[in-house]
Amino acid sequence: MFDLVLSQLDDRDDVEVVERKGAGHPDTICDALAETLSHSLCREYQGRFGHVLHHNVDKALLCGGRAMPAFGGGEVTDPVRIFLAGRAITNVGNETIPVEDIAIEGSRAWLKANLHALDSDRHVRIEALVHQGSQDLQSLFTRGNAQPIPLANDTSFGVGHAPLSPLERLALNIEQRLHERDRTHDHPAWGEDIKIMAVRSGGHLKLTIACAMIGRFLTDIDSYLQQKTALAEYARERASEQGFGDCEVAVNAADDTASGSIYLTVTGTSAEAGDDGQVGRGNRVNGLITPWRPMSLEAAAGKNPVSHVGKIYNILAKRIAETVVTAIPQVFAAQCLIVSRIGAPVSTPALVHLKLATPDGFALERLREATAEVASDHLGRIPELVGELVAGKIAVF
Repeated sequence: MFDLVLSQLDDRDDVEVVERKGAGHPDTICDALAETLSHSLCREYQGRFGHVLHHNVDKALLCGGRAMPAFGGGEVTDPVRIFLAGRAITNVGNETIPVEDIAIEGSRAWLKANLHALDSDRHVRIEALVHQGSQDLQSLFTRGNAQPIPLANDTSFGVGHAPLSPLERLALNIEQRLHERDRTHDHPAWGEDIKIMAVRSGGHLKLTIACAMIGRFLTDIDSYLQQKTALAEYARERASEQGFGDCEVAVNAADDTASGSIYLTVTGTSAEAGDDGQVGRGNRVNGLITPWRPMSLEAAAGKNPVSHVGKIYNILAKRIAETVVTAIPQVFAAQCLIVSRIGAPVSTPALVHLKLATPDGFALERLREATAEVASDHLGRIPELVGELVAGKIAVF
Protein backbone atom coordinates (compact mmCIF):
# COMPACT_ATOMS: atom_id res chain seq x y z
CA MET A 1 0.00 0.00 0.00
CA PHE A 2 0.93 3.65 -0.25
CA ASP A 3 0.11 6.83 1.64
CA LEU A 4 -2.52 8.82 -0.31
CA VAL A 5 -3.05 12.49 0.54
CA LEU A 6 -5.83 14.61 -1.00
CA SER A 7 -5.97 18.39 -0.95
CA GLN A 8 -7.88 21.16 -2.68
CA LEU A 9 -6.58 22.75 -5.87
CA ASP A 10 -7.39 26.26 -7.08
CA ASP A 11 -6.32 26.30 -10.73
CA ARG A 12 -7.65 29.77 -11.53
CA ASP A 13 -5.05 32.41 -12.37
CA ASP A 14 -5.14 35.64 -14.36
CA VAL A 15 -1.51 35.20 -15.44
CA GLU A 16 0.06 32.18 -17.14
CA VAL A 17 3.49 31.56 -18.66
CA VAL A 18 4.34 28.58 -20.89
CA GLU A 19 7.52 27.79 -22.82
CA ARG A 20 8.31 25.20 -25.48
CA LYS A 21 11.76 24.48 -26.90
CA GLY A 22 11.76 22.96 -30.36
CA ALA A 23 13.69 19.99 -31.70
CA GLY A 24 16.63 22.11 -32.89
CA HIS A 25 17.21 23.90 -29.61
CA PRO A 26 20.58 22.83 -28.13
CA ASP A 27 18.93 21.65 -24.90
CA THR A 28 16.38 19.58 -26.81
CA ILE A 29 19.12 18.09 -28.97
CA CYS A 30 20.88 16.91 -25.82
CA ASP A 31 17.66 15.41 -24.43
CA ALA A 32 16.95 13.68 -27.73
CA LEU A 33 20.42 12.18 -28.10
CA ALA A 34 20.50 10.95 -24.49
CA GLU A 35 17.09 9.31 -24.89
CA THR A 36 18.08 7.88 -28.28
CA LEU A 37 21.14 6.30 -26.66
CA SER A 38 18.99 4.76 -23.92
CA HIS A 39 16.61 3.30 -26.53
CA SER A 40 19.55 1.94 -28.53
CA LEU A 41 21.12 0.35 -25.45
CA CYS A 42 17.80 -1.25 -24.51
CA ARG A 43 17.55 -2.83 -27.96
CA GLU A 44 21.17 -4.00 -27.84
CA TYR A 45 20.83 -5.50 -24.36
CA GLN A 46 17.55 -7.22 -25.20
CA GLY A 47 18.97 -8.63 -28.42
CA ARG A 48 22.07 -10.00 -26.71
CA PHE A 49 20.80 -10.98 -23.27
CA GLY A 50 17.00 -11.01 -23.44
CA HIS A 51 16.49 -8.12 -21.01
CA VAL A 52 17.56 -4.53 -20.34
CA LEU A 53 20.76 -4.06 -18.34
CA HIS A 54 21.64 -1.24 -15.97
CA HIS A 55 22.35 2.12 -17.56
CA ASN A 56 21.82 5.84 -16.98
CA VAL A 57 23.05 7.94 -19.87
CA ASP A 58 21.32 11.16 -18.87
CA LYS A 59 24.39 13.38 -19.05
CA ALA A 60 24.97 15.14 -22.36
CA LEU A 61 26.61 18.45 -23.19
CA LEU A 62 26.56 20.37 -26.46
CA CYS A 63 29.29 22.94 -27.05
CA GLY A 64 28.36 25.32 -29.83
CA GLY A 65 30.63 25.70 -32.84
CA ARG A 66 31.36 28.67 -35.06
CA ALA A 67 29.64 29.68 -38.26
CA MET A 68 29.49 32.42 -40.87
CA PRO A 69 25.86 32.62 -42.02
CA ALA A 70 25.00 34.48 -45.19
CA PHE A 71 22.08 34.97 -47.55
CA GLY A 72 22.22 32.25 -50.17
CA GLY A 73 24.68 30.12 -48.20
CA GLY A 74 27.18 30.51 -45.40
CA GLU A 75 29.44 27.94 -43.75
CA VAL A 76 30.18 26.26 -40.44
CA THR A 77 33.83 27.03 -39.66
CA ASP A 78 34.14 25.09 -36.39
CA PRO A 79 31.88 22.08 -35.79
CA VAL A 80 29.44 21.60 -32.94
CA ARG A 81 30.82 19.25 -30.28
CA ILE A 82 28.51 16.86 -28.43
CA PHE A 83 29.58 14.83 -25.41
CA LEU A 84 27.42 11.87 -24.38
CA ALA A 85 28.22 10.70 -20.87
CA GLY A 86 26.78 8.38 -18.26
CA ARG A 87 26.95 4.87 -16.94
CA ALA A 88 26.11 1.62 -18.70
CA ILE A 89 27.06 -2.05 -18.73
CA THR A 90 29.86 -2.27 -21.29
CA ASN A 91 31.07 -5.83 -20.64
CA VAL A 92 29.34 -9.07 -19.69
CA GLY A 93 31.83 -11.89 -19.19
CA ASN A 94 33.97 -11.92 -22.30
CA GLU A 95 31.37 -10.07 -24.35
CA THR A 96 31.89 -6.37 -25.06
CA ILE A 97 28.99 -4.05 -25.90
CA PRO A 98 30.11 -1.39 -28.44
CA VAL A 99 28.56 1.49 -26.52
CA GLU A 100 30.60 4.18 -28.28
CA ASP A 101 29.58 3.02 -31.75
CA ILE A 102 25.95 2.69 -30.63
CA ALA A 103 25.98 6.23 -29.22
CA ILE A 104 27.53 7.88 -32.27
CA GLU A 105 25.49 6.01 -34.90
CA GLY A 106 22.21 6.67 -33.10
CA SER A 107 23.02 10.34 -32.62
CA ARG A 108 23.89 10.93 -36.26
CA ALA A 109 20.70 9.16 -37.35
CA TRP A 110 18.56 11.39 -35.08
CA LEU A 111 20.28 14.57 -36.29
CA LYS A 112 19.78 13.61 -39.95
CA ALA A 113 16.10 12.84 -39.36
CA ASN A 114 15.29 15.99 -37.41
CA LEU A 115 17.50 18.88 -38.59
CA HIS A 116 17.07 19.32 -42.31
CA ALA A 117 19.87 21.85 -42.94
CA LEU A 118 22.48 20.33 -40.63
CA ASP A 119 25.08 17.96 -42.08
CA SER A 120 25.62 15.62 -39.13
CA ASP A 121 28.81 14.23 -40.69
CA ARG A 122 30.54 17.57 -41.33
CA HIS A 123 28.95 19.99 -38.87
CA VAL A 124 29.07 17.86 -35.71
CA ARG A 125 31.64 15.93 -33.70
CA ILE A 126 30.27 13.39 -31.22
CA GLU A 127 32.18 11.83 -28.34
CA ALA A 128 30.84 9.04 -26.12
CA LEU A 129 32.12 9.04 -22.53
CA VAL A 130 30.09 6.17 -21.09
CA HIS A 131 31.57 3.84 -18.48
CA GLN A 132 30.48 1.05 -16.12
CA GLY A 133 28.30 2.13 -13.20
CA SER A 134 28.99 1.62 -9.50
CA GLN A 135 28.69 -1.92 -8.18
CA ASP A 136 25.97 -1.07 -5.64
CA LEU A 137 23.60 0.41 -8.23
CA GLN A 138 24.28 -2.44 -10.65
CA SER A 139 23.47 -4.88 -7.84
CA LEU A 140 20.25 -3.05 -6.96
CA PHE A 141 19.20 -3.09 -10.62
CA THR A 142 19.98 -6.82 -10.90
CA ARG A 143 18.02 -7.64 -7.74
CA GLY A 144 15.08 -5.72 -9.16
CA ASN A 145 15.23 -7.64 -12.44
CA ALA A 146 14.84 -10.88 -10.50
CA GLN A 147 11.44 -9.71 -9.18
CA PRO A 148 8.11 -9.10 -10.95
CA ILE A 149 8.32 -5.38 -10.06
CA PRO A 150 11.71 -3.62 -10.27
CA LEU A 151 13.20 -1.81 -7.28
CA ALA A 152 13.47 1.99 -7.33
CA ASN A 153 17.10 2.93 -7.93
CA ASP A 154 16.73 6.42 -6.47
CA THR A 155 14.82 8.39 -3.87
CA SER A 156 13.10 11.00 -5.98
CA PHE A 157 9.70 12.26 -7.09
CA GLY A 158 7.57 12.83 -10.15
CA VAL A 159 4.84 15.36 -10.83
CA GLY A 160 2.11 15.79 -13.41
CA HIS A 161 -1.04 17.77 -14.06
CA ALA A 162 -4.18 17.62 -16.18
CA PRO A 163 -5.74 18.86 -18.25
CA LEU A 164 -3.40 21.04 -20.26
CA SER A 165 -4.64 24.61 -20.37
CA PRO A 166 -5.53 26.19 -23.73
CA LEU A 167 -2.27 28.14 -23.57
CA GLU A 168 -0.23 24.99 -22.90
CA ARG A 169 -1.93 23.21 -25.78
CA LEU A 170 -1.24 26.19 -28.04
CA ALA A 171 2.50 26.36 -27.31
CA LEU A 172 2.83 22.61 -27.83
CA ASN A 173 0.69 22.64 -30.97
CA ILE A 174 2.55 25.46 -32.72
CA GLU A 175 5.99 23.88 -32.43
CA GLN A 176 4.87 20.31 -33.10
CA ARG A 177 2.98 21.27 -36.26
CA LEU A 178 5.93 23.31 -37.47
CA HIS A 179 8.21 20.31 -36.99
CA GLU A 180 5.76 17.89 -38.62
CA ARG A 181 5.44 19.93 -41.83
CA ASP A 182 7.39 18.97 -44.96
CA ARG A 183 10.38 21.06 -43.95
CA THR A 184 12.18 20.51 -47.24
CA HIS A 185 9.45 22.22 -49.28
CA ASP A 186 7.20 24.08 -46.83
CA HIS A 187 9.08 27.19 -45.66
CA PRO A 188 12.52 25.51 -45.72
CA ALA A 189 14.04 28.73 -44.36
CA TRP A 190 12.44 28.04 -40.97
CA GLY A 191 14.98 26.12 -38.91
CA GLU A 192 14.13 23.61 -36.21
CA ASP A 193 15.60 25.74 -33.41
CA ILE A 194 12.29 27.29 -32.42
CA LYS A 195 11.50 28.58 -28.95
CA ILE A 196 8.03 29.76 -27.98
CA MET A 197 7.31 31.86 -24.92
CA ALA A 198 3.58 32.29 -24.35
CA VAL A 199 2.37 34.81 -21.77
CA ARG A 200 -1.31 35.27 -20.95
CA SER A 201 -2.49 38.20 -18.85
CA GLY A 202 -6.23 37.94 -18.49
CA GLY A 203 -7.54 37.42 -22.00
CA HIS A 204 -4.54 39.01 -23.73
CA LEU A 205 -1.87 36.74 -25.19
CA LYS A 206 1.71 37.55 -26.15
CA LEU A 207 3.74 35.05 -28.15
CA THR A 208 7.48 35.61 -28.48
CA ILE A 209 8.92 33.18 -31.01
CA ALA A 210 12.58 32.68 -31.82
CA CYS A 211 13.26 30.84 -35.08
CA ALA A 212 16.71 30.20 -36.53
CA MET A 213 16.32 31.22 -40.18
CA ILE A 214 18.46 29.35 -42.72
CA GLY A 215 20.49 31.60 -45.02
CA ARG A 216 20.74 29.37 -48.07
CA PHE A 217 16.96 29.52 -48.54
CA LEU A 218 16.90 33.34 -48.40
CA THR A 219 18.10 35.79 -51.03
CA ASP A 220 18.23 39.02 -49.03
CA ILE A 221 16.87 40.92 -46.04
CA ASP A 222 13.48 41.36 -47.68
CA SER A 223 12.99 37.61 -48.04
CA TYR A 224 14.06 37.21 -44.39
CA LEU A 225 11.45 39.72 -43.26
CA GLN A 226 8.82 37.99 -45.41
CA GLN A 227 9.55 34.70 -43.64
CA LYS A 228 9.22 36.41 -40.25
CA THR A 229 5.85 37.82 -41.26
CA ALA A 230 4.67 34.43 -42.53
CA LEU A 231 5.67 32.72 -39.27
CA ALA A 232 3.90 35.38 -37.18
CA GLU A 233 0.73 34.91 -39.22
CA TYR A 234 0.99 31.14 -38.82
CA ALA A 235 1.16 31.54 -35.04
CA ARG A 236 -1.83 33.93 -34.99
CA GLU A 237 -3.90 31.41 -36.93
CA ARG A 238 -3.04 28.66 -34.44
CA ALA A 239 -3.90 31.01 -31.56
CA SER A 240 -7.25 31.84 -33.14
CA GLU A 241 -8.01 28.13 -33.47
CA GLN A 242 -7.45 27.79 -29.70
CA GLY A 243 -9.80 30.70 -28.96
CA PHE A 244 -7.19 33.44 -28.47
CA GLY A 245 -8.51 36.32 -30.55
CA ASP A 246 -6.42 38.96 -28.78
CA CYS A 247 -2.91 37.76 -29.67
CA GLU A 248 0.29 39.73 -30.13
CA VAL A 249 3.14 37.91 -31.89
CA ALA A 250 6.81 38.87 -32.08
CA VAL A 251 9.22 36.77 -34.16
CA ASN A 252 12.97 37.10 -33.60
CA ALA A 253 12.38 40.11 -31.38
CA ALA A 254 16.09 40.83 -30.90
CA ASP A 255 16.63 41.62 -34.60
CA ASP A 256 18.08 45.01 -35.53
CA THR A 257 17.69 45.15 -39.28
CA ALA A 258 19.24 48.63 -39.51
CA SER A 259 22.58 47.26 -38.33
CA GLY A 260 22.15 43.90 -40.06
CA SER A 261 21.87 41.98 -36.78
CA ILE A 262 19.35 39.23 -37.50
CA TYR A 263 18.80 35.59 -36.47
CA LEU A 264 20.39 34.06 -39.56
CA THR A 265 22.04 30.63 -39.46
CA VAL A 266 23.63 28.04 -41.71
CA THR A 267 22.08 24.98 -40.11
CA GLY A 268 18.78 26.08 -38.54
CA THR A 269 20.06 25.78 -34.98
CA SER A 270 21.83 28.21 -32.68
CA ALA A 271 24.12 25.32 -31.74
CA GLU A 272 26.26 26.21 -34.74
CA ALA A 273 27.60 29.30 -32.95
CA GLY A 274 25.21 31.05 -30.59
CA ASP A 275 24.26 28.64 -27.83
CA ASP A 276 25.24 25.53 -25.89
CA GLY A 277 22.99 22.78 -24.54
CA GLN A 278 22.57 20.31 -21.72
CA VAL A 279 20.22 17.48 -20.78
CA GLY A 280 17.41 18.46 -18.43
CA ARG A 281 17.37 22.20 -19.13
CA GLY A 282 14.51 22.06 -21.59
CA ASN A 283 10.99 20.66 -21.80
CA ARG A 284 9.61 18.46 -19.03
CA VAL A 285 8.01 15.09 -19.85
CA ASN A 286 4.80 16.80 -21.02
CA GLY A 287 6.81 18.68 -23.65
CA LEU A 288 6.54 22.04 -21.90
CA ILE A 289 8.19 24.32 -19.36
CA THR A 290 5.40 25.51 -17.05
CA PRO A 291 6.50 27.71 -14.12
CA TRP A 292 2.88 28.13 -12.96
CA ARG A 293 2.62 24.36 -12.47
CA PRO A 294 4.52 21.90 -10.24
CA MET A 295 7.63 20.70 -12.05
CA SER A 296 10.45 18.27 -11.36
CA LEU A 297 14.05 19.20 -12.12
CA GLU A 298 14.74 15.59 -13.10
CA ALA A 299 16.41 15.07 -16.45
CA ALA A 300 14.19 12.20 -17.61
CA ALA A 301 15.90 11.73 -20.98
CA GLY A 302 18.55 9.01 -20.91
CA LYS A 303 17.62 7.53 -17.55
CA ASN A 304 17.03 3.79 -17.56
CA PRO A 305 13.34 3.09 -18.18
CA VAL A 306 13.12 0.01 -15.97
CA SER A 307 13.67 1.29 -12.45
CA HIS A 308 14.65 4.95 -12.45
CA VAL A 309 11.76 6.73 -10.76
CA GLY A 310 13.06 10.10 -11.98
CA LYS A 311 11.76 8.97 -15.34
CA ILE A 312 8.94 6.57 -14.51
CA TYR A 313 7.18 8.64 -11.85
CA ASN A 314 6.99 11.80 -13.94
CA ILE A 315 5.19 9.89 -16.68
CA LEU A 316 3.07 8.06 -14.12
CA ALA A 317 2.04 11.23 -12.26
CA LYS A 318 0.92 12.79 -15.53
CA ARG A 319 -1.16 9.72 -16.42
CA ILE A 320 -2.75 9.50 -12.97
CA ALA A 321 -3.76 13.17 -13.13
CA GLU A 322 -5.21 12.69 -16.62
CA THR A 323 -7.23 9.63 -15.59
CA VAL A 324 -8.55 11.26 -12.42
CA VAL A 325 -9.89 14.17 -14.49
CA THR A 326 -11.45 12.00 -17.20
CA ALA A 327 -12.82 9.26 -14.93
CA ILE A 328 -14.17 11.26 -11.97
CA PRO A 329 -16.89 13.77 -12.96
CA GLN A 330 -16.45 15.91 -9.85
CA VAL A 331 -12.79 16.70 -10.69
CA PHE A 332 -12.13 19.58 -13.09
CA ALA A 333 -8.33 19.56 -12.81
CA ALA A 334 -5.68 17.58 -10.94
CA GLN A 335 -2.06 17.72 -9.91
CA CYS A 336 -0.21 14.58 -8.83
CA LEU A 337 3.01 14.13 -6.86
CA ILE A 338 4.62 10.69 -6.34
CA VAL A 339 7.62 10.15 -4.05
CA SER A 340 9.79 7.03 -4.16
CA ARG A 341 12.06 5.28 -1.69
CA ILE A 342 15.25 3.74 -3.05
CA GLY A 343 15.24 -0.05 -2.84
CA ALA A 344 11.44 -0.34 -2.55
CA PRO A 345 9.37 -1.70 -5.46
CA VAL A 346 8.58 1.10 -7.91
CA SER A 347 4.90 0.15 -7.54
CA THR A 348 5.02 1.02 -3.82
CA PRO A 349 5.76 4.73 -3.53
CA ALA A 350 6.30 6.43 -0.18
CA LEU A 351 3.59 9.01 -0.98
CA VAL A 352 0.97 9.88 -3.58
CA HIS A 353 -0.39 13.41 -3.22
CA LEU A 354 -3.34 14.53 -5.34
CA LYS A 355 -4.50 18.13 -5.54
CA LEU A 356 -8.03 18.27 -6.97
CA ALA A 357 -10.15 21.10 -8.32
CA THR A 358 -13.78 20.31 -7.45
CA PRO A 359 -17.08 22.20 -7.04
CA ASP A 360 -17.13 24.65 -4.13
CA GLY A 361 -17.98 22.93 -0.87
CA PHE A 362 -17.38 19.43 -2.21
CA ALA A 363 -15.80 17.12 0.43
CA LEU A 364 -12.61 15.61 -0.99
CA GLU A 365 -12.87 12.56 1.27
CA ARG A 366 -15.80 11.45 -0.85
CA LEU A 367 -13.25 10.90 -3.65
CA ARG A 368 -10.68 8.94 -1.66
CA GLU A 369 -11.83 5.51 -2.81
CA ALA A 370 -12.11 6.53 -6.48
CA THR A 371 -8.75 8.31 -6.57
CA ALA A 372 -7.02 5.46 -4.72
CA GLU A 373 -8.41 3.04 -7.28
CA VAL A 374 -7.02 5.15 -10.15
CA ALA A 375 -3.60 5.45 -8.53
CA SER A 376 -3.46 1.75 -7.66
CA ASP A 377 -4.43 0.77 -11.19
CA HIS A 378 -1.65 2.85 -12.75
CA LEU A 379 0.92 1.67 -10.21
CA GLY A 380 -0.05 -1.92 -10.97
CA ARG A 381 0.51 -1.33 -14.68
CA ILE A 382 4.04 0.01 -14.34
CA PRO A 383 5.45 -3.00 -16.29
CA GLU A 384 3.32 -1.87 -19.26
CA LEU A 385 4.61 1.69 -18.91
CA VAL A 386 8.18 0.40 -18.76
CA GLY A 387 7.58 -1.57 -21.94
CA GLU A 388 6.39 1.58 -23.71
CA LEU A 389 9.45 3.52 -22.53
CA VAL A 390 11.84 0.76 -23.61
CA ALA A 391 10.20 0.70 -27.04
CA GLY A 392 10.50 4.48 -27.38
CA LYS A 393 6.74 5.01 -27.55
CA ILE A 394 6.63 7.74 -24.89
CA ALA A 395 8.12 11.19 -25.45
CA VAL A 396 9.97 12.51 -22.40
CA PHE A 397 10.79 15.99 -23.68
